[in-house]
Formats: sequence, C-alpha cells, structure tokens
Amino acid sequence: MAAGGVYVHLPFCPYVCPYCDFAKWRFDAAAAARYLAALRTQIEGAARFEGRTLFLGGGTPNTYAPGDVALLVGEVRRRFSLQEGAEVTIEVNPDLELCAGFDMYRKAGINRLSVGVQSLVSGELRALGRGHAPRDVAETVRRARSAGFENISLDLMFGAPGQSADSWLATLQLALSLDVEHISTYGLTIEVGTPYARWHARDASAFADDDLQADLYGIAIDTLTSAGFEQYEISNFARPGFRCAHNANYWANGDYLGLGVGAASYLDGQRSTTTRDLAEYESAAAAGRKVPAESERLEGAARVGEAAMLALRTAEGVDFASFAERYHVGFNEMFSSVLEELRAAGLVRVTQTHVALTRRGRFLANDVCAAFLVAA
Repeated sequence: MAAGGVYVHLPFCPYVCPYCDFAKWRFDAAAAARYLAALRTQIEGAARFEGRTLFLGGGTPNTYAPGDVALLVGEVRRRFSLQEGAEVTIEVNPDLELCAGFDMYRKAGINRLSVGVQSLVSGELRALGRGHAPRDVAETVRRARSAGFENISLDLMFGAPGQSADSWLATLQLALSLDVEHISTYGLTIEVGTPYARWHARDASAFADDDLQADLYGIAIDTLTSAGFEQYEISNFARPGFRCAHNANYWANGDYLGLGVGAASYLDGQRSTTTRDLAEYESAAAAGRKVPAESERLEGAARVGEAAMLALRTAEGVDFASFAERYHVGFNEMFSSVLEELRAAGLVRVTQTHVALTRRGRFLANDVCAAFLVAA
C-alpha cells in the first residue's frame, strides 16, 4: 500500500487576492456545503493509502466552520490510517473573524498552523488585497498559543508593489518578534489571468524587478539565519526540529495523495492533477465517479531528472548513495557535464557524497534545477 502525505484542498476564500491563481472561489455558504459533501464522498471512495502527514490547503480553510474542519480531519484520519501525533497542518488567514476555532482544531488533532501573512506593513497589505492588519497577525499567534499550538509557520511574500528593502526588513523583524517556529518566504510571481497580470501589463514599474527581488531574498536569508533559523529549502526556514514534514516529502519525491478540486497527486511515478472546474469536480465526486484529471507517468530519465531537481531545492541536496539505491543510476556519471558546468559557475557545491546549491545557486535555483531536467 502506498504511503505518504495527504493534501486536501478547500477552495473557498472570504475574498480573492489579485495575485492568486490557485483553484479558489469567493465563499458562499451553499456552494461550500456542496463542495464539502462531494469531497467527503471522494475521500470515502479513495484507494487505500497510508497517510503520514495531512495538509489542509486552499483557498482559505478557516473560512469553514471549525466544526466542519474537525469532522473532515476525523474522516481523513480514519480513511487513511493517519497516526496520532502525525503532523497535521491547516492554512489560515489571520482575519480575526476567521480565527475563533483554534481550540476545536487542536481537539481534532491539528497541530500545525500555516498563517498567510504576506506582509506586516499596512500599505503593502492593501496593495496585495489582503483583509487583515499587521496587529491581527500578532493576535492570531496569541490565540493559537492559548489553544496549545506549538508549531506555527508564517508565509511572507517579497516583491509586493511598493515594497522596499527597508519595509521588507521591517516585516521580517516583526515576524521574528512573534517567536514562531517556521517562516516561508516567497517571491511574488505574476500569474497569467490575474488582476496583477493586467496591472503589470499596464505598468511593470509598479513591481519589483529581478535585481530588487534578489536583494530582498538575500535580506531574508541573512535576517532569518542570523536569528537562528535554518534555511532547509529554498523558500523555507525553520527553528531546529520544526521543518515541515509534509513538504519535505514532496522534495524527497515521495508519494502524496491530493483530494479536492485542482489537487495534485504523485503515486508510484504517476503525477496527476484534478480538474479545476468546480462543477465538473463536484458532479463526479458526489456521484462516486472517477474525478477527471490530467496525468502523466514519469519514467526513466524524466523521473530521475525531476528527483534531482526536487532534492536540489533542499539544504542537503542530492545524496549520491541514496539516489543510486533508489533510482539505480550513478548521479555523477549521468550528470557529469551539467555538474561541472554548474560547479565552475559557482552555483553548486560538489563533494564525494553530495551536490547542493551554493548561496549563489539559491538565487538562480529555477535555472539550476531545470538544467537537470534538460540533461535527463
């Protein structure tokens, strides 16, 4: 029986941010109830899978009533044999009217919060279309601690319109003052079809250019590592012992099961993504039919290349011995020319046992990782 992470997508939000291209819709109580019913039917009919972690993402999962979330977690736990004490994460927005159910979350076995903060500067939050204020984040953390949460992560975004090096540093310092266990930092990307894409087409100067994005990323690395966080993945920083186990499974090219509209799965080398058409998803899932999805099987060089790309995102990089044992190839031999080119450019560090990104390589990670896909 396959085993790994379980991801459940809850796609409704109190508002839709102008930069977001996830499968999401503005919250409507009747629509959200129909979706939850369809999702439960999909869970009941899913193939056997041993869940080792659970991640409730979205959308804005805390848009749902806490009791609905608790029931959903219980159903997933039973269906996928999720053990007591396993890492169970829920994404939440720090809009205070949505943060009244933390006690119920803890009773349901949720033990990790991922808080969608993005910025702790008021003007930047308005530009990002967010509904919370900086002070709401501190109150969200306080409520979570009172409910017994000992593992809290903040998502921050750099490159927001109007952001400067000083305002980004202020956000990082305020985030550190909240004494959380994990911080993720993501550069703003302009996604096709979003309001930000239309704004960018009208006035690209309103957004951070590549040089400023790189400067902001460097500030994040220096500020967070100096505060005792380890940068264990390109975008993720954790206190010792608080790496995200669910995401670590992704980077290890492990199996994972995605449930819900637009959710992705990776099972025994086959990658699939469920339809993003909400009506199509609900119709199939509610009737117990196979939910429409696009899929591809990664085999041979394609699977090896993707595994290399994912591993290189982590601080440890690729372990040659483990890689050879799992994929039956010699990493050095297969990628010798790519490794030499990247090493000469100062983008990777190669030892007898591992290859990992250098600091410079982290700034160009997409290009470096893609080189292994092409070479494979």
